Amino acid sequence: MKVLDLFSGCGGFSYGFQEAGFNVVLGIDNVKVALDTFKHNHINSEAFVKDLSCDNSIKEIVKFLDDQGGIDIIIAGPPCQGFSLTGSRDENDERNKLFYSVFKIAKLLKTKPKAIIIENVPGLATLYKGKAKIEIEKNFKKNKYTCNSNILYAPNFGVPQIRKRLFFVGLDKDNYGQFEFPKEILTKEDYVTCEDAISDLPTLEHDLGVDKITYSTEPLSNYQKNMRKNSKFINNHIGTQHTELVKDVISQVPEGGNHKDLPKGVGESRKFNEAWTRYHSKKPSKTIDTGHRNHFHYKFNRVPTVRENARLQSFPDNFIFLGTKTQQYKQVGNAVPPLLGYHIAMKLKEIL
Repeated sequence: MKVLDLFSGCGGFSYGFQEAGFNVVLGIDNVKVALDTFKHNHINSEAFVKDLSCDNSIKEIVKFLDDQGGIDIIIAGPPCQGFSLTGSRDENDERNKLFYSVFKIAKLLKTKPKAIIIENVPGLATLYKGKAKIEIEKNFKKNKYTCNSNILYAPNFGVPQIRKRLFFVGLDKDNYGQFEFPKEILTKEDYVTCEDAISDLPTLEHDLGVDKITYSTEPLSNYQKNMRKNSKFINNHIGTQHTELVKDVISQVPEGGNHKDLPKGVGESRKFNEAWTRYHSKKPSKTIDTGHRNHFHYKFNRVPTVRENARLQSFPDNFIFLGTKTQQYKQVGNAVPPLLGYHIAMKLKEIL
């Protein structure tokens, strides 16, 4: 079955679909370097830089897909700055309306897609009195799709990271019933921890490392074994040069602690919620963000590398990120964990 990925970024969500055996034919985003990464990691996929608020872009996408014989599934993660806890929460932010383009494309295609999946932050369901959620559900109905929504908690699906995502799944009403979400596979006692995820990667204690290095140890957990499948090398594992002062501040944060645990007068330059947060080796990581200044390795006095963050997002080691290091961090932080995508895709496979 063929998949279109809208607002794809580097393609974490659709990579999960690819791993489940779907054919991802096209990724659309407005950030070229994220699409370079997308194309590099998706088999036989195209990737176009397009503005999805523009009707001409939508027509071009539809023409391309019709020429390919249509698609079966649209997946989309429209920008969430207007709904996000970290965003500006502006009700009139134009980006809040970008989900309409998903339905415009579905409507214009010669062959109606079997399923549409929209993913976003949980805040979308409640902010502005749930206006966006109501509007999305209304559009599913208007276009003759069933609609079921649910918030999935990433650690319950084997992702070593505290992350919640809201999913709307609509199925073509004429042929299918309501979508049933996948059942959780792990409970709190079994969560994959930071140590399970990244303890086999080089420590970078004495140097910043080089890109593309061979593994120096055997995998130390089942999760690491899975991440290393089909990969002979470690890519994107380059350390960050910290000043002695920054290293000194990090060294004073206990495992699992943050700025609140620092002595008075230390680390004063950054004292907001997530500042100076050190991961805990025996727990999943905090939500991976798009920067690389607030979170630190559970053991070493440095920020995690792009590869460590990618592991915590459930990207396998053979998924390579392109662009500058800052761009790579952003791509990882913006992505839907591939493992979440995989579990939704497998459930969809049972139905379609």
